Amino acid sequence: MSKYTTIYLALMLVILTGCKQTENRDSQNQGPYCIPEKLKQGLDFETIKIQPVKQTITLNGTIDYNRDKTIPFHSLVNGIVISTHFYLGDYVKKGQLLAEIKSTEFNELKDELKSLEAELKIANRALESANLMFQDGISSQKELLEAQEQVSVLQEKVNSAESNLSMFSYSGQSGLFQIKAPQSGYIVAKNMATGMTIVNDEEPLFTIADLENVWVMANVYATSMRYIRQDLDVKVSTLAYPDEFFSGKISKISQVFDTEERVLKAKIEMRNDEMKLRPGMAVDIVLNIESNQGNALAIPNKAIIFDNNQNYVVVFKDDCHQEVRKITPISKNDLYTYASDGVIENDVVITTNELLIYEQLNNSL
Repeated sequence: MSKYTTIYLALMLVILTGCKQTENRDSQNQGPYCIPEKLKQGLDFETIKIQPVKQTITLNGTIDYNRDKTIPFHSLVNGIVISTHFYLGDYVKKGQLLAEIKSTEFNELKDELKSLEAELKIANRALESANLMFQDGISSQKELLEAQEQVSVLQEKVNSAESNLSMFSYSGQSGLFQIKAPQSGYIVAKNMATGMTIVNDEEPLFTIADLENVWVMANVYATSMRYIRQDLDVKVSTLAYPDEFFSGKISKISQVFDTEERVLKAKIEMRNDEMKLRPGMAVDIVLNIESNQGNALAIPNKAIIFDNNQNYVVVFKDDCHQEVRKITPISKNDLYTYASDGVIENDVVITTNELLIYEQLNNSL
Protein backbone atom coordinates (compact mmCIF):
# COMPACT_ATOMS: atom_id res chain seq x y z
CA MET A 1 0.00 0.00 0.00
CA SER A 2 1.41 3.36 -1.06
CA LYS A 3 1.65 6.31 1.22
CA TYR A 4 -0.97 8.14 -0.90
CA THR A 5 -3.38 5.32 -0.34
CA THR A 6 -2.78 5.46 3.39
CA ILE A 7 -3.34 9.22 3.47
CA TYR A 8 -6.57 8.83 1.44
CA LEU A 9 -7.94 6.21 3.82
CA ALA A 10 -7.06 8.33 6.83
CA LEU A 11 -8.92 11.31 5.35
CA MET A 12 -12.00 9.19 4.59
CA LEU A 13 -12.00 7.91 8.17
CA VAL A 14 -11.92 11.47 9.52
CA ILE A 15 -14.80 12.53 7.20
CA LEU A 16 -16.95 9.53 8.12
CA THR A 17 -16.33 10.09 11.82
CA GLY A 18 -17.35 13.78 11.49
CA CYS A 19 -20.53 12.88 9.60
CA LYS A 20 -21.43 10.31 12.23
CA GLN A 21 -20.95 12.86 15.03
CA THR A 22 -23.11 15.42 13.13
CA GLU A 23 -25.87 12.82 12.70
CA ASN A 24 -25.74 12.01 16.41
CA ARG A 25 -26.00 15.71 17.31
CA ASP A 26 -28.93 16.20 14.90
CA SER A 27 -30.75 13.17 16.26
CA GLN A 28 -30.30 14.52 19.77
CA ASN A 29 -31.63 18.00 18.80
CA GLN A 30 -34.69 16.71 16.86
CA GLY A 31 -36.98 16.07 19.81
CA PRO A 32 -40.70 16.96 19.83
CA TYR A 33 -41.53 20.66 19.53
CA CYS A 34 -42.55 22.06 22.90
CA ILE A 35 -44.59 25.27 23.05
CA PRO A 36 -42.69 27.98 24.97
CA GLU A 37 -44.38 29.13 28.16
CA LYS A 38 -44.80 32.74 26.95
CA LEU A 39 -46.46 31.57 23.75
CA LYS A 40 -48.66 29.12 25.66
CA GLN A 41 -50.07 31.98 27.77
CA GLY A 42 -51.42 33.64 24.62
CA LEU A 43 -53.10 30.55 23.19
CA ASP A 44 -56.80 29.78 23.20
CA PHE A 45 -58.32 26.36 22.70
CA GLU A 46 -61.69 24.89 21.75
CA THR A 47 -63.01 21.37 21.90
CA ILE A 48 -64.47 19.88 18.73
CA LYS A 49 -68.12 18.83 19.01
CA ILE A 50 -70.55 17.17 16.64
CA GLN A 51 -73.32 19.70 16.04
CA PRO A 52 -76.21 20.28 13.64
CA VAL A 53 -74.96 22.03 10.51
CA LYS A 54 -76.28 25.59 10.65
CA GLN A 55 -76.29 28.55 8.36
CA THR A 56 -75.89 32.06 9.77
CA ILE A 57 -76.98 35.58 8.95
CA THR A 58 -75.27 38.71 10.23
CA LEU A 59 -77.04 41.88 11.30
CA ASN A 60 -75.42 45.20 12.15
CA GLY A 61 -76.18 47.25 15.20
CA THR A 62 -74.83 49.44 17.96
CA ILE A 63 -74.27 49.18 21.70
CA ASP A 64 -76.55 51.36 23.79
CA TYR A 65 -76.99 52.14 27.47
CA ASN A 66 -79.37 49.97 29.45
CA ARG A 67 -82.12 52.58 29.61
CA ASP A 68 -83.70 50.85 32.59
CA LYS A 69 -80.50 51.51 34.55
CA THR A 70 -79.63 54.97 33.23
CA ILE A 71 -80.65 58.11 35.14
CA PRO A 72 -80.47 61.60 33.58
CA PHE A 73 -80.56 64.11 36.46
CA HIS A 74 -82.71 67.20 35.89
CA SER A 75 -82.65 69.88 38.55
CA LEU A 76 -86.00 70.56 40.14
CA VAL A 77 -84.96 74.04 41.22
CA ASN A 78 -83.18 77.07 39.79
CA GLY A 79 -79.90 78.06 41.37
CA ILE A 80 -76.15 78.45 41.03
CA VAL A 81 -73.57 75.64 41.08
CA ILE A 82 -71.19 76.29 43.96
CA SER A 83 -68.95 73.24 43.43
CA THR A 84 -68.76 69.89 41.65
CA HIS A 85 -66.97 66.76 42.85
CA PHE A 86 -66.94 64.47 39.80
CA TYR A 87 -65.64 64.24 36.25
CA LEU A 88 -66.96 62.72 33.04
CA GLY A 89 -66.25 58.97 33.09
CA ASP A 90 -65.99 58.69 36.89
CA TYR A 91 -67.51 55.74 38.68
CA VAL A 92 -69.70 56.96 41.54
CA LYS A 93 -71.57 55.15 44.30
CA LYS A 94 -75.17 55.70 45.28
CA GLY A 95 -75.40 58.55 47.82
CA GLN A 96 -71.96 59.98 46.90
CA LEU A 97 -71.75 63.79 46.98
CA LEU A 98 -71.61 65.12 43.43
CA ALA A 99 -72.28 68.85 43.65
CA GLU A 100 -73.49 71.73 45.81
CA ILE A 101 -75.98 74.33 44.63
CA LYS A 102 -77.28 77.58 46.07
CA SER A 103 -81.07 77.93 45.73
CA THR A 104 -84.00 79.51 47.51
CA GLU A 105 -86.51 77.16 45.88
CA PHE A 106 -85.64 74.03 47.80
CA ASN A 107 -87.92 74.96 50.69
CA GLU A 108 -90.81 75.17 48.24
CA LEU A 109 -90.28 71.47 47.38
CA LYS A 110 -90.45 70.53 51.04
CA ASP A 111 -93.61 72.59 51.49
CA GLU A 112 -95.13 70.88 48.46
CA LEU A 113 -94.38 67.45 49.96
CA LYS A 114 -96.01 68.41 53.27
CA SER A 115 -99.09 69.63 51.42
CA LEU A 116 -99.33 66.41 49.40
CA GLU A 117 -98.95 64.29 52.53
CA ALA A 118 -101.81 66.22 54.19
CA GLU A 119 -104.02 65.73 51.12
CA LEU A 120 -103.19 62.01 51.11
CA LYS A 121 -104.30 61.65 54.74
CA ILE A 122 -107.62 63.30 53.95
CA ALA A 123 -108.07 61.11 50.86
CA ASN A 124 -107.36 57.94 52.90
CA ARG A 125 -110.02 58.92 55.45
CA ALA A 126 -112.46 59.62 52.62
CA LEU A 127 -111.69 56.19 51.16
CA GLU A 128 -112.36 54.47 54.49
CA SER A 129 -115.66 56.29 54.75
CA ALA A 130 -116.63 55.45 51.16
CA ASN A 131 -115.78 51.80 51.72
CA LEU A 132 -118.00 51.59 54.84
CA MET A 133 -120.86 53.36 53.10
CA PHE A 134 -120.56 51.03 50.11
CA GLN A 135 -120.71 47.97 52.39
CA ASP A 136 -123.84 49.42 54.04
CA GLY A 137 -125.40 50.09 50.65
CA ILE A 138 -125.45 53.85 51.16
CA SER A 139 -122.99 54.80 48.36
CA SER A 140 -122.39 53.39 44.88
CA GLN A 141 -119.42 51.42 43.62
CA LYS A 142 -118.56 54.35 41.36
CA GLU A 143 -118.04 56.60 44.38
CA LEU A 144 -115.79 53.96 45.98
CA LEU A 145 -113.68 53.64 42.81
CA GLU A 146 -113.31 57.43 42.60
CA ALA A 147 -112.07 57.55 46.20
CA GLN A 148 -109.58 54.76 45.47
CA GLU A 149 -108.33 56.57 42.36
CA GLN A 150 -107.84 59.80 44.33
CA VAL A 151 -105.70 57.99 46.92
CA SER A 152 -103.67 56.29 44.16
CA VAL A 153 -102.94 59.58 42.36
CA LEU A 154 -101.90 61.37 45.54
CA GLN A 155 -99.70 58.47 46.64
CA GLU A 156 -97.83 58.60 43.33
CA LYS A 157 -97.29 62.34 43.75
CA VAL A 158 -95.99 61.86 47.30
CA ASN A 159 -93.62 59.09 46.14
CA SER A 160 -92.35 61.29 43.32
CA ALA A 161 -91.78 64.27 45.63
CA GLU A 162 -89.96 62.08 48.18
CA SER A 163 -87.77 60.62 45.44
CA ASN A 164 -86.89 64.08 44.16
CA LEU A 165 -86.04 65.39 47.61
CA SER A 166 -83.92 62.32 48.39
CA MET A 167 -81.41 63.53 45.79
CA PHE A 168 -80.84 66.74 47.77
CA SER A 169 -79.41 67.14 51.22
CA TYR A 170 -79.32 70.28 53.36
CA SER A 171 -75.68 71.30 53.90
CA GLY A 172 -76.25 73.34 57.07
CA GLN A 173 -75.77 76.69 55.35
CA SER A 174 -78.78 78.77 54.42
CA GLY A 175 -79.88 78.07 50.84
CA LEU A 176 -76.98 75.67 50.15
CA PHE A 177 -77.90 72.11 49.20
CA GLN A 178 -76.04 69.00 48.09
CA ILE A 179 -76.80 66.78 45.10
CA LYS A 180 -76.03 63.10 45.69
CA ALA A 181 -75.79 60.22 43.24
CA PRO A 182 -79.20 58.55 42.81
CA GLN A 183 -77.56 55.23 41.85
CA SER A 184 -74.15 53.65 41.40
CA GLY A 185 -72.65 53.77 37.93
CA TYR A 186 -70.53 55.75 35.51
CA ILE A 187 -70.93 59.43 34.68
CA VAL A 188 -71.61 59.27 30.94
CA ALA A 189 -72.69 62.91 30.49
CA LYS A 190 -71.88 66.08 32.43
CA ASN A 191 -73.43 69.47 31.72
CA MET A 192 -72.63 71.45 34.85
CA ALA A 193 -69.65 73.40 36.12
CA THR A 194 -68.83 75.61 39.07
CA GLY A 195 -70.47 79.02 38.76
CA MET A 196 -73.06 77.89 36.22
CA THR A 197 -76.67 79.05 36.59
CA ILE A 198 -79.18 76.18 36.69
CA VAL A 199 -82.57 76.46 35.01
CA ASN A 200 -84.82 73.51 35.75
CA ASP A 201 -86.15 73.14 32.20
CA GLU A 202 -82.73 72.68 30.60
CA GLU A 203 -80.89 69.46 29.62
CA PRO A 204 -79.83 67.01 32.36
CA LEU A 205 -77.05 68.23 34.64
CA PHE A 206 -75.48 64.77 34.45
CA THR A 207 -76.34 61.20 33.50
CA ILE A 208 -75.38 58.05 35.40
CA ALA A 209 -75.42 54.68 33.64
CA ASP A 210 -74.86 51.19 35.01
CA LEU A 211 -72.52 49.77 32.34
CA GLU A 212 -72.42 46.28 33.83
CA ASN A 213 -75.49 45.64 31.68
CA VAL A 214 -75.82 47.07 28.16
CA TRP A 215 -78.24 46.80 25.28
CA VAL A 216 -77.28 45.85 21.74
CA MET A 217 -79.76 47.33 19.29
CA ALA A 218 -79.79 45.21 16.12
CA ASN A 219 -81.08 46.49 12.78
CA VAL A 220 -83.51 43.96 11.29
CA TYR A 221 -84.29 44.49 7.62
CA ALA A 222 -87.43 43.08 6.02
CA THR A 223 -85.45 40.26 4.35
CA SER A 224 -84.32 38.98 7.77
CA MET A 225 -87.60 39.32 9.67
CA ARG A 226 -88.54 35.64 9.32
CA TYR A 227 -85.40 34.56 11.16
CA ILE A 228 -85.87 36.81 14.21
CA ARG A 229 -87.74 35.74 17.32
CA GLN A 230 -87.68 36.56 21.01
CA ASP A 231 -85.25 34.55 23.21
CA LEU A 232 -83.09 33.64 20.18
CA ASP A 233 -79.42 33.14 21.14
CA VAL A 234 -76.97 35.34 19.24
CA LYS A 235 -73.25 36.07 19.07
CA VAL A 236 -71.95 39.64 19.04
CA SER A 237 -68.56 40.72 17.69
CA THR A 238 -66.82 44.10 17.71
CA LEU A 239 -63.96 45.71 15.81
CA ALA A 240 -62.16 46.25 19.11
CA TYR A 241 -62.12 42.49 19.87
CA PRO A 242 -62.40 40.78 16.44
CA ASP A 243 -61.39 37.35 17.73
CA GLU A 244 -63.91 37.32 20.57
CA PHE A 245 -67.64 36.66 20.51
CA PHE A 246 -70.05 37.81 23.23
CA SER A 247 -73.15 35.75 23.90
CA GLY A 248 -76.58 37.29 24.25
CA LYS A 249 -80.27 36.71 23.69
CA ILE A 250 -82.93 38.75 21.90
CA SER A 251 -85.21 40.10 24.62
CA LYS A 252 -87.55 42.36 22.63
CA ILE A 253 -88.45 43.04 19.01
CA SER A 254 -90.07 46.27 17.90
CA GLN A 255 -93.31 45.88 15.96
CA VAL A 256 -92.89 49.21 14.15
CA PHE A 257 -90.29 50.11 11.55
CA ASP A 258 -87.91 52.92 12.42
CA THR A 259 -89.04 55.84 10.25
CA GLU A 260 -85.50 57.02 9.46
CA GLU A 261 -83.57 53.77 9.04
CA ARG A 262 -86.51 51.66 7.77
CA VAL A 263 -85.58 48.75 10.02
CA LEU A 264 -87.06 46.97 12.99
CA LYS A 265 -85.05 47.27 16.17
CA ALA A 266 -84.28 44.10 18.15
CA LYS A 267 -82.96 44.56 21.69
CA ILE A 268 -80.32 42.21 23.07
CA GLU A 269 -79.50 42.46 26.77
CA MET A 270 -75.90 41.58 27.61
CA ARG A 271 -73.66 41.34 30.63
CA ASN A 272 -70.61 43.61 30.44
CA ASP A 273 -68.51 42.52 33.42
CA GLU A 274 -65.16 43.23 31.70
CA MET A 275 -66.35 46.60 30.30
CA LYS A 276 -65.39 45.59 26.75
CA LEU A 277 -68.73 46.72 25.34
CA ARG A 278 -68.94 50.50 25.19
CA PRO A 279 -72.10 52.41 24.23
CA GLY A 280 -71.78 53.81 20.73
CA MET A 281 -69.64 50.95 19.38
CA ALA A 282 -70.72 49.34 16.10
CA VAL A 283 -71.22 45.57 16.29
CA ASP A 284 -72.10 42.57 14.15
CA ILE A 285 -74.81 40.21 15.42
CA VAL A 286 -74.59 36.61 14.19
CA LEU A 287 -77.72 34.42 14.23
CA ASN A 288 -77.86 30.68 13.61
CA ILE A 289 -80.36 29.24 11.12
CA GLU A 290 -81.18 25.55 10.90
CA SER A 291 -80.14 24.12 7.50
CA ASN A 292 -81.42 20.50 7.70
CA GLN A 293 -78.02 19.17 6.59
CA GLY A 294 -77.63 16.79 9.52
CA ASN A 295 -74.75 16.74 12.00
CA ALA A 296 -71.03 17.23 11.44
CA LEU A 297 -67.80 18.08 13.24
CA ALA A 298 -67.96 21.80 14.06
CA ILE A 299 -64.55 23.48 13.94
CA PRO A 300 -64.28 27.18 14.89
CA ASN A 301 -63.20 29.28 11.92
CA LYS A 302 -60.47 30.82 14.06
CA ALA A 303 -58.71 27.42 14.13
CA ILE A 304 -58.63 26.93 10.34
CA ILE A 305 -55.29 27.35 8.52
CA PHE A 306 -55.51 27.62 4.71
CA ASP A 307 -52.25 26.56 3.08
CA ASN A 308 -51.52 25.37 -0.46
CA ASN A 309 -55.25 25.10 -1.26
CA GLN A 310 -55.84 22.82 1.73
CA ASN A 311 -57.46 23.37 5.14
CA TYR A 312 -55.60 22.40 8.30
CA VAL A 313 -55.97 22.61 12.06
CA VAL A 314 -53.48 22.13 14.88
CA VAL A 315 -54.69 19.55 17.40
CA PHE A 316 -53.31 20.08 20.90
CA LYS A 317 -52.42 17.06 23.06
CA ASP A 318 -50.04 18.69 25.53
CA ASP A 319 -47.25 21.27 25.48
CA CYS A 320 -44.87 18.93 23.63
CA HIS A 321 -47.35 17.01 21.50
CA GLN A 322 -49.39 18.70 18.78
CA GLU A 323 -50.55 17.41 15.42
CA VAL A 324 -51.28 19.09 12.10
CA ARG A 325 -54.47 17.62 10.63
CA LYS A 326 -55.91 18.18 7.16
CA ILE A 327 -59.69 18.52 7.16
CA THR A 328 -62.33 18.25 4.46
CA PRO A 329 -64.94 21.03 4.83
CA ILE A 330 -68.53 20.25 3.85
CA SER A 331 -70.16 23.54 4.95
CA LYS A 332 -69.30 26.85 6.59
CA ASN A 333 -70.93 29.77 8.33
CA ASP A 334 -69.71 32.88 10.14
CA LEU A 335 -68.69 30.89 13.22
CA TYR A 336 -67.87 27.32 12.24
CA THR A 337 -66.48 25.18 9.46
CA TYR A 338 -68.15 21.77 9.34
CA ALA A 339 -65.86 18.86 8.40
CA SER A 340 -66.30 15.19 7.57
CA ASP A 341 -62.83 14.00 8.58
CA GLY A 342 -59.41 15.00 9.90
CA VAL A 343 -60.53 15.41 13.50
CA ILE A 344 -62.77 13.53 15.90
CA GLU A 345 -65.17 14.69 18.57
CA ASN A 346 -63.45 16.01 21.72
CA ASP A 347 -60.21 16.82 19.91
CA VAL A 348 -58.83 20.13 21.19
CA VAL A 349 -57.74 22.64 18.53
CA ILE A 350 -55.69 25.81 18.91
CA THR A 351 -57.66 28.94 17.95
CA THR A 352 -55.10 31.75 18.48
CA ASN A 353 -51.52 31.92 17.14
CA GLU A 354 -52.20 28.55 15.54
CA LEU A 355 -50.21 29.59 12.44
CA LEU A 356 -47.03 29.96 14.53
CA ILE A 357 -47.43 26.44 15.90
CA TYR A 358 -48.28 25.12 12.43
CA GLU A 359 -45.06 26.56 10.95
CA GLN A 360 -42.93 25.24 13.81
CA LEU A 361 -44.35 21.75 13.39
CA ASN A 362 -43.80 21.81 9.60
CA ASN A 363 -40.21 23.06 10.04
CA SER A 364 -39.43 20.24 12.46
CA LEU A 365 -40.45 17.54 9.98
